[in-house]
Amino acid sequence: MEQLTNKEEEVMQALWSLEKAFVKDLLTLLPKGNHYNTVSTIVRNLEDKKYVSHQAFGKTHQYFPLISKEEYTKKFMNLATKRYFDNSYKSMVSFFAKEEKISADELREILDIIEKKK
Repeated sequence: MEQLTNKEEEVMQALWSLEKAFVKDLLTLLPKGNHYNTVSTIVRNLEDKKYVSHQAFGKTHQYFPLISKEEYTKKFMNLATKRYFDNSYKSMVSFFAKEEKISADELREILDIIEKKK
């Protein structure tokens, strides 16, 4: 699975939200200043990367994701953990705790989730 650029991820977020969309629909969820032709090119790139497919309606195309947000998140988090935290989820969680991005209560909730899976 090829990694996405920031703009591609932005378009995928919009597409995941809408589930199926024409380029004009995606534009409504993207920040102002995005142009139709640019978004259309990004969607075609996503199609080349096998993240998106389409259904043709005459000359227009309705796009839909081929990969779920959950699948992409899992792949991205595994890659980020490997690259930045020496493949250690403990190091990753410690990083967020030190940066005050996660609270002790949230950590307790995570522990509860882990305990329930056992």
